Amino acid sequence: AAAYDVDRVGAQIARLAARSAGARGARLWRGGETLSCVAAFGTVAAPVPHEAIERALRQRQVAAVEQIEHEAATSAVVQVGRPPLGALELLFEPGSAPTQASLARLSTLCVRGAQAMRSTERAHVAAVELERTRALLAVVGQAIAQLSLSHTLETAVERVAELLGADRVAIYLRDEEGRLPVAAGRGLLGPHGLVAERLLAHALEPFRSRGVLHVRDAATSPLLAEVVGAVAESRIEAAIAVPLVGVDEVIGLLAVYPGAGRGLTANEAALLSALALQLGVAVENARLHERTKLLGVELEQALASERQAARQLGALYEISRSFAQTLSLDTTLEAVARTVVELLDVDVAVMLMPDARRESLEPRAIHVGDGRLREAVATMLGRPLPFSARPLQRLFRRGDPIVLDTTIARQLGDAHVSLLPFLEKGWTGAIVPVATSAEVIAALCLLSLRPDRQISAGTIDEALALAGQAALAIDNARLYQGQKEFYDTMQRSLLPRSRPRLRGLELGEVYESSARVDVGGDVYDYLVLPDGRLAVVLGDVTGHGIEAAADMAMAKFVFRSLAREHPEPGDFLTSVNEVVVGEIGAGKFITMLYLTIDPATGELAAASAGHPEPRLVLPDGAVRPIEARGLVLGVAEAQEYPEVRAELPPGGALVMFTDGVIEARREGEVYGLERLDALLARRAGLSAKELALAVVADCRSFSGGELADDCAVVVIRRPA
Repeated sequence: AAAYDVDRVGAQIARLAARSAGARGARLWRGGETLSCVAAFGTVAAPVPHEAIERALRQRQVAAVEQIEHEAATSAVVQVGRPPLGALELLFEPGSAPTQASLARLSTLCVRGAQAMRSTERAHVAAVELERTRALLAVVGQAIAQLSLSHTLETAVERVAELLGADRVAIYLRDEEGRLPVAAGRGLLGPHGLVAERLLAHALEPFRSRGVLHVRDAATSPLLAEVVGAVAESRIEAAIAVPLVGVDEVIGLLAVYPGAGRGLTANEAALLSALALQLGVAVENARLHERTKLLGVELEQALASERQAARQLGALYEISRSFAQTLSLDTTLEAVARTVVELLDVDVAVMLMPDARRESLEPRAIHVGDGRLREAVATMLGRPLPFSARPLQRLFRRGDPIVLDTTIARQLGDAHVSLLPFLEKGWTGAIVPVATSAEVIAALCLLSLRPDRQISAGTIDEALALAGQAALAIDNARLYQGQKEFYDTMQRSLLPRSRPRLRGLELGEVYESSARVDVGGDVYDYLVLPDGRLAVVLGDVTGHGIEAAADMAMAKFVFRSLAREHPEPGDFLTSVNEVVVGEIGAGKFITMLYLTIDPATGELAAASAGHPEPRLVLPDGAVRPIEARGLVLGVAEAQEYPEVRAELPPGGALVMFTDGVIEARREGEVYGLERLDALLARRAGLSAKELALAVVADCRSFSGGELADDCAVVVIRRPA
């Protein structure tokens, strides 16, 4: 519930830890250069860092108890995360302290809490950077839409102040005499113009290449030694300066005067550089407009150019947004094709990419401006082109665009022969490379079906520019898809390739990976025991990536090796726990559900190690949980796991699932067991496979189409 709320994460961890441990209060400390208290719960005094916290962070052990009387309490400290992100301090009444077992359980909570904190911080950083980008786009849009110099500069000042959280911002423009008066600003004091002149001079030094100049302490910086009096009088503590460059000369300076010690991230520096470049263009355009008000034709051309730049900027934003929102290569390619048709006023755009063996160039996205022609055009252009065709080889090796005519169409093979009569009657076309700095990764085919609106050299140049800008999004989507396929293949290699066929039982399962590029931790398997019963295991390994894959492989091997020797659920999990405790990494664990079922009688026995309780779906649609509970595997030795017995009646179904199902989220709301039980009651009559598919489909629909975690569902049905 707290994973997407920066302010609630720490408070939730402190509250849950204090209540579960029976402590009178809890404090969450965050490590780093300085130790700070980020959340507190219960009866606690004002937070004061002490040696017990620092020792806990330095030591390798997960948890420790320190008898500290600094506020008449016993303090127990548990590390948050591995390596430690911070520490959780629990305060008990004097003389009382938690057991090591309860501290071990709390370490599990802290592992999850650290994951939530890191996830929240990453989401917060991404949101801040996205907001900066949106604000800069707004500045650029204002500069393009408004040719008023004063309006553009005032908008830029307000946006920069908002972006950097600064109260004092100024834009200086050189006048005809070479001086640097302020053109727009806020919060300015004293002779700040003298400081700006020194900043611009140093920003233009040969080795700075007109980049961002950052002065952390203006009072002591040797760069401003000559104007230290003006610095003091203007109350300038620090400075960030970027030159404004026009067509062929420096025309001014963008300056920010934050508080002393204010840092500047690489993202902020890049955004300021981009903004300065756009402001330079905007200032030059505004001056040109003011000098040429009477020249209507030239003014209209300038406006058309700026509108085209705005459209290109918006198009690139849409392409990048399509990838950021869906992480899908096909969606990104469709966005590029659609944007090309809309932006370049052509009738057809086709995105082509080489197949895995680079034997053919396959159409991956086709957009037709007139929807009535889509089917016909897709039939003509929907076939692969031979990658060995000479024009395509030249395009991919040298990056040379191709002008489509009847000769080229014949060289491209049978796929484009159908275009010949149309090209003879006035259709025009071109194929341009989509290239990164390293390679040509795709090709963009353009067609105009109107003889009066032919594709010209200018159109090809615009297409090349747009393709070059879109190449990064396409390359990212391509790399993401390749990595996703690799990890999904690795994940599925650890899952059973076939299910047993038993008379009297119907099995069905579904595994759906999340949207992230990583190996998840869900694992399930089947085994027919010597006495004819079916043994089923479903588990979830903490973490993701290669370590999770190794733990999944261990869980599968343990199941296969121990199920025959220890077929009964309680005995099996006890044996598995002894293996996992010695093999799994510190701070990690495995949840597991193991059950056996007799195909003839429907009698089942189950035991659980911290896994979500399976649901028994009766023939009349009633749903009830099988309340098997126990400590997760890998936390403590010598654990016992009670068995729960039940009967699967004819016409009933048993549904097992991982926590990715019930923990799916939509705007902070979880899918939950109640929603799952309601779905199972409505779909009680489905087959085993159909019921598993229905659960995952409903979960995906609830979360908006993308799964945040892997989902595994196993259904055992006893036919009526």
